[in-house]
Amino acid sequence: MQVLHDDPVALRQACRTGAFDRPTAGHVPGGVQANLVILPQEDAADFLLFCQRNPRACPLVEVLAPGAREARCAPGSDIATDLPGYRVYRHGELAEERADIAALWRLDFVAFLIGCSFSFEFALQQDGVRLRHVDQGRNVAMYRTHVECTPAGRFAGEMVVSMRPIKRGDIARVTAICSRFPQAHGAPLHAGDPAALGIADLMRPDYGDAVEILDDELPVFWACGVTPQWAAQRSRLALCITHAPGKMFVTDLKG
Repeated sequence: MQVLHDDPVALRQACRTGAFDRPTAGHVPGGVQANLVILPQEDAADFLLFCQRNPRACPLVEVLAPGAREARCAPGSDIATDLPGYRVYRHGELAEERADIAALWRLDFVAFLIGCSFSFEFALQQDGVRLRHVDQGRNVAMYRTHVECTPAGRFAGEMVVSMRPIKRGDIARVTAICSRFPQAHGAPLHAGDPAALGIADLMRPDYGDAVEILDDELPVFWACGVTPQWAAQRSRLALCITHAPGKMFVTDLKG
């Protein structure tokens, strides 16, 4: 895959101007990417506790101060404009998708940046592991499971996982590589039968794009940073803002 952006500042600027609106997988190799959840301050303490109780799915990269839009992990950034896309939920329902949320910003908003599995993909590719969604320019496939998270306050729900087809002979090597990235969900949770996680049909992901699984491959599943989004959605908050699936906040940090 041709890397269109290898500099996080340039990518964030392209998002800010609307020049970049695609999934961020494969961009800024070796950089830390993050899921985004923005909540009113009154809900932030419970959400922080939910993340702390479920660190595999919700590894915190940074929590911004109330009203702050510049992340410490990305100096000069604007959390309201520097992602390729946002989703706005009202009372648990998707209300709209936006290119930026500057017009919606409030001084009581608290932004949570949560680790993303895109951060370890470069390490896998460097070691010769092919990732089909990256090769095909698609978003990674993500599924809601029957694995319950530990609740906190009004936040609860099932874990969401991402899936990548991996050659059977590569699974041990992939596990070892991903174990070095605890802030990006770490090692896989499961490999093989999706029914063990309560997933009925791999070709019908709840988020992202389905990809083919070849005869010499197994579906391999990782905890996913969409989990806290799903918990926030299930809580039916009056307002919750997240990144659009696959369209992450790219930090200046290195994995």
